[in-house]
Amino acid sequence: MKILRFYAPWLAGIATALALTVACASAVHTSTPDSRVTVDWTNPADFAEVRENPESRPARPEEWLAQLARHLQSRAERVLPPGQHLHVTITDVKRAGRYEPWRGPQWDDIRIIKDIYPPRIDLRYTLTGSDGTRLREGERTLRDLAFLSRGTLSRDDPLRYEKRLLDDWLRREFAPPRARPG
Repeated sequence: MKILRFYAPWLAGIATALALTVACASAVHTSTPDSRVTVDWTNPADFAEVRENPESRPARPEEWLAQLARHLQSRAERVLPPGQHLHVTITDVKRAGRYEPWRGPQWDDIRIIKDIYPPRIDLRYTLTGSDGTRLREGERTLRDLAFLSRGTLSRDDPLRYEKRLLDDWLRREFAPPRARPG
């Protein structure tokens, strides 16, 4: 009986981890029925953000991934020409900053933002026309090494640097070229 009590918490932890792995392994689609943009992601347990911070995770990856997906979807809807559809799969995320547990237990849940910890998002995308033909597809690694040197963002948004990465990518990749004066 003592052995069972000793292993019970361990077994419960394994069962929870397995359930989370199964739940996370399938891609989650974020879109509405009439949306021209769909966003999903691969298994968050494989993301650099989760691998590098195994003990300090105040927010579950599915929560901030869903926020990034909604942001990407709303911004892409504004940029895409009518009739075009965009499908994006986020394959890896390393959020700006890092937990520094060596600072002590009181710092476990505090993300330290320094220029040596830039944000990175890896993704695959497919852009299709209204008739379903592929117009463009590819893989991108989004990085902003000067993320702290650029203008001020909303300090209330913990995903501000990652959202700016996505905004910059959409502008570079899909925005129509501006007419040059003169």
